[in-house]
Amino acid sequence: MAKTPSGKTPYQPPEQSALGQVIDSIVLLALVIASLFAPIALGLAGGGKVDLTFSDKSWAGMGQSSFAQSLWEKLGYTAETAAPIIASRFDYSFSLLAFLLTAAIIVIYFGFLIYFSEKEYRDVIAERFGDK
Repeated sequence: MAKTPSGKTPYQPPEQSALGQVIDSIVLLALVIASLFAPIALGLAGGGKVDLTFSDKSWAGMGQSSFAQSLWEKLGYTAETAAPIIASRFDYSFSLLAFLLTAAIIVIYFGFLIYFSEKEYRDVIAERFGDK
């Protein structure tokens, strides 16, 4: 095996079998899917919906302009049939603590990634070109 300019034997990573690569790919895919669906399954995704109550179920009582009224009617809705749809609103509440926790986790992860990537990068450069 050829030596690098620094006189060291180049690093040869271990070879992985095709079956090992398939198993790794399946495990990684399962982890990605689980990480995407876990917040939904645990009830952490989205704030849910809030149902408004209208004392008057007329177009004006539900805060709909004449233009919005005409669009609802083109879709085949009346004031009574559109009321449940108009009353159902998404809850856009915001948790500062959850935001800060998420931001801290992301910053820590990228700091970890940069630290170890830099270390690996320097090792590869030193192996290939020697210490200069």
